[in-house]
Amino acid sequence: HVQLVESGGGSVQAGGSLRLSCTYTRRPNYVTWFRQGPGNGREGVASIYTGGGDGYYADAVKGRFTISHDNAKKTAYLQMNTLKPEDTAMYYCKTNCRGTDYWGQGTQVTVS
Repeated sequence: HVQLVESGGGSVQAGGSLRLSCTYTRRPNYVTWFRQGPGNGREGVASIYTGGGDGYYADAVKGRFTISHDNAKKTAYLQMNTLKPEDTAMYYCKTNCRGTDYWGQGTQVTVS
């Protein structure tokens, strides 16, 4: 069983930045950030392999968002720069352990 806790959301003006954190109880192989905006389905934003390497990004966030992780802190991060109103959403992190998906409770990001 894995527990995930997201934090770092908030309200910012367009062009601003936020850094989201996802703390987990057991280090997964991959951590993926998803988001779900008003009236939209859940979409993948960024993913990273905790064993090393670069992250993978949705086209909508490439060049603005950066995913990273700190294995010692059991935490993954999503640095979000140059935020746009269309980035407004609930952001979730997800991992998979032994074939089971685990989700956090989400953190709200509002860009005006």
